[in-house]
Amino acid sequence: MSAYFAFARSSFHSQLAYRNEVWANIFGKLVQVFARVAIWQAAYAGVGAIVVDGVSLQEMVTYALLGGAVMGATRPERIIGEIGRSLKTGDVAVWLLKPLSYPLYLFANECGSFGYRLMTQVIPTIAFTALFYGMLPPASLFDGLMFIAFWALSFTLLFLMSALFGLVAFWLMTSFSLDWILGALLQLFSGLLIPFWFFPEPLATIARHLPFAWVVYYPNAVYLGRLSTVDVWLHFGLGLAWAALFLAGVLWLWRRASGRITVQGG
Repeated sequence: MSAYFAFARSSFHSQLAYRNEVWANIFGKLVQVFARVAIWQAAYAGVGAIVVDGVSLQEMVTYALLGGAVMGATRPERIIGEIGRSLKTGDVAVWLLKPLSYPLYLFANECGSFGYRLMTQVIPTIAFTALFYGMLPPASLFDGLMFIAFWALSFTLLFLMSALFGLVAFWLMTSFSLDWILGALLQLFSGLLIPFWFFPEPLATIARHLPFAWVVYYPNAVYLGRLSTVDVWLHFGLGLAWAALFLAGVLWLWRRASGRITVQGG
């Protein structure tokens, strides 16, 4: 495990070398969050109400801020792009000679990047925008603690989804458009743009049962106290089941991909 910790630490430190990029990324995150909040302010102003379908404007502002935090610390396109570059350069074949797991290396690498983005982008952005717009506290101590657990689950699920999509590149021989496809699914079905409270039926019911919902919607819903205690534990268990399913898929695809490398390489 010390080797994977070293990979995570190296990933963290390598990104610190580009300090000007830190300010550019913070500015970019601020623009995204301001735009997302402005959309909901305009939407509520358009209907002339501060509560729509039982959801207040302040709850939606908090939801928008949290959505940026949950999604902002993980970059699916970076994970898929890393797999695509390793495949194109042939570096991925080297992992067959090492007593290490390539999927675990990717996870360690993303953990280091996650820590970097959390410290340099997400926390400063949320702190600034929360002071500017105001942000609701967790509905309860339990909801606050479970939000952290759901956030960790969200990170794990998002990594596994990205790795799964990235490994498909071994059959396509390119990762082109794979990150776009996953990004499009996340934008629509994670609840990042529009919470499922405002989805029409039966689309809302379908979206709540897709794995993408655990990336943004459920962590935010837990934070705001939109789920009962029983539902929180139920959906956390379902999220773990989705994570286990995606983990099995990643390991299976990697075994198949390893076989392709061996056969094609002779």
